[in-house]
Amino acid sequence: MRQGVGRRSGSLPIETRKEGLIMIKPEIIFKKEDGIATIVLNCPERKNAFSMDMIDQWANLLQEWRIDPEVKVIVLTGAGDAFCSGAYFAPSQDGTRREETAFDQKSTLWDRIHRIPLALEDIDKPVIAALNGVAVGAGLDMALMCDIRFAAQSARFSEGYVKIGFVPGDGAAYYLPRLVGIAKALELLLTGDFIYAPEAERIGLVNRVFPDDKLMEETYKFARRLADGPAPVIRLIKRAVYQSSHVDLRTALDLISSHMGVIRSTKESQEAMKTSMTRLRGTKS
Repeated sequence: MRQGVGRRSGSLPIETRKEGLIMIKPEIIFKKEDGIATIVLNCPERKNAFSMDMIDQWANLLQEWRIDPEVKVIVLTGAGDAFCSGAYFAPSQDGTRREETAFDQKSTLWDRIHRIPLALEDIDKPVIAALNGVAVGAGLDMALMCDIRFAAQSARFSEGYVKIGFVPGDGAAYYLPRLVGIAKALELLLTGDFIYAPEAERIGLVNRVFPDDKLMEETYKFARRLADGPAPVIRLIKRAVYQSSHVDLRTALDLISSHMGVIRSTKESQEAMKTSMTRLRGTKS
């Protein structure tokens, strides 16, 4: 197992570290254990709103884990009673925020925050969001861009951009209609209304809802199933689903026939087939 803070934690495999006499709490906690990698957003005092430093660490981890053969599944969750409340912009020492040009504001999104969805698009390993509490605006969008979402019973969600005079800057206009349909996505985006986990499950925003005290147990149980599966097969299934959502039928069938030719040559596929046939023969006898 590897656990640490940030992207490179050196010899600090714990959740806090010392600088002089001051205890520094990491904004992101990460670990790898038995094929499952976990990112925990660790700023519960601000409902895990993410800073730009957090974004950089987060994106670097995703890029690292994309090519790490030890990582089979990635789990994202939040510390405390929140998943993520969006972006955090610290005021200056005099309590004000510096004026930004339109280009500055675009660059903050394009060069920093948007690194997360672009990194996730490149990962063909399953990514699961465990929504342990409130998720708002860009915080909710960070869950929408994961492959699978599990939620605690008490969790609630809002695309609250409109209430602060913003447009959905972190991909909600892309992801949300693909999950719940255009009409429902517009309802949620235009009102900024909160919905609770059971309603989110009903409309397809989350996959499953669990009692609060069972969320992480059930999330890791599901992640364990995937991590124990044939990794190349799982990765190509995910790749095929996303590829097929952007192309016509003929191209999708051409892609999947190529994937089938590749996957059947792997030892993982051959072992899975052998196990299945052995189980089938045992059932018949």
